[in-house]
Amino acid sequence: MWKMKNSLNNEILKYFLLFSILILGILWLFQFLFFNSLYRDQKIQDIKVVANKIKRTQYSEEFEDIVNILAFDKSVCIEIANNNYDSIYRSAFFGKGCFSSEESTKNYKFDFISNNYQEKAYELINHKFNNKTLVYATKLKNNMYAFINTSIEPVDGTVNLIRKELIIITLIVIALSFTLAYFISNHIANPIKNINNQAKELAKGNFEINFSNSNILEIKELSETLNYTKNELNKTEELRRDLMANVSHDLKTPLTMIKAYAEMAKDLHSKTSKKRKDDLETIISEADRLTVLVNDILTLSKMETLSNELEKDTFDLIELINQIIKKYEILKEQEAYIFNFIHKDKKLFINADEKRIYQVIYNLINNAINYTGIDNTVTIKITNQEDILVEIIDSGKGIKEKDIPYIWNKYYKNKKKHKRNLIGTGLGLSIVKQILENHHYKYGVISVENKGSTFYFKIPKEM
Repeated sequence: MWKMKNSLNNEILKYFLLFSILILGILWLFQFLFFNSLYRDQKIQDIKVVANKIKRTQYSEEFEDIVNILAFDKSVCIEIANNNYDSIYRSAFFGKGCFSSEESTKNYKFDFISNNYQEKAYELINHKFNNKTLVYATKLKNNMYAFINTSIEPVDGTVNLIRKELIIITLIVIALSFTLAYFISNHIANPIKNINNQAKELAKGNFEINFSNSNILEIKELSETLNYTKNELNKTEELRRDLMANVSHDLKTPLTMIKAYAEMAKDLHSKTSKKRKDDLETIISEADRLTVLVNDILTLSKMETLSNELEKDTFDLIELINQIIKKYEILKEQEAYIFNFIHKDKKLFINADEKRIYQVIYNLINNAINYTGIDNTVTIKITNQEDILVEIIDSGKGIKEKDIPYIWNKYYKNKKKHKRNLIGTGLGLSIVKQILENHHYKYGVISVENKGSTFYFKIPKEM
């Protein structure tokens, strides 16, 4: 069985037709149910207007002309009578609502004049035309009376004409609905169809497409959003490729060295215990580096999938940093690195995930070690004010301002030229970002070229 597709064109056409049918239904409803009552109300209003006009112009020299004009204008019959029930003047207009026989008018005239009413309406049957007629009587000055009567049933010819016009209007409205729905749906649907086709290309990995614009605000915003999404996906794809290249490089280098030193230990230094020991130490060191790299990748993956929940506890931040600094004793001895730890508090307790905060500070210090200046100085500073501000400062070349928003991305610093870090894997700042965001800590970096960088994060105090 054929079924109409729920396309945008069909939906617009459907709602246009429903709207048109609703409007036409209201028109037909008024025609058949309310037309007679509306016609009656309008005639009553017309008669009252005529009556008020007659009262105001009773002694005017153009009184008869005014009466005739009112009769023609409002399609009513006007009779002026005295208190003897005699007709003094009748309007020239004689319509379907007028009484032609003097005898037929005696009853309502007698009732109105004899009872000295000021005004009264009579609804009667005009036997000559067999229609309902409304007579509105009002008392004038000097014992004069005006009787205004008109039919309160629409003229059949007029009703038939209105209904024929309504049929024509119905056909025109339906035709216009189809036409307008067609043009409007194309005006709206075509840009959306184009965006849909372009989105399919984007899904296939085509980042060269540019989503077309439109003068329709919502479609324009959608195009801008999709263009933004395309650019971000393109960046993500580039980062993915860079990540694969950099991880491959970091894996390849230690694996090559492990293999080379293993062969040396086997073939060249098998009889020399000292050299064989040095070879094995190098193999162990490179294996440790591989372990750190794999652990960093697993840690980052856990945090990005939100599967790594925080285990908060209260601990001493000062003691934690001192523990981390002790791990760099070998760098102090062998590379002459200097670690300055500046703080005023002997103890400073915070509530956080101790292992993760350890990882944040450890990674930031590693980053400072890798990029500090020729003085080999790394400064760790804690300022205890409204929040607890932790700063790790190096004296290196700094970071270009345009690069700062991207340094938290994986391997961003190695995008153009890969560098094998002295310590770490190139994923440290990405891990720092994830941990601090999981804690809802504010963080950032302040850097001046050729003057060094300051990485910081703020720990809110418990209320």
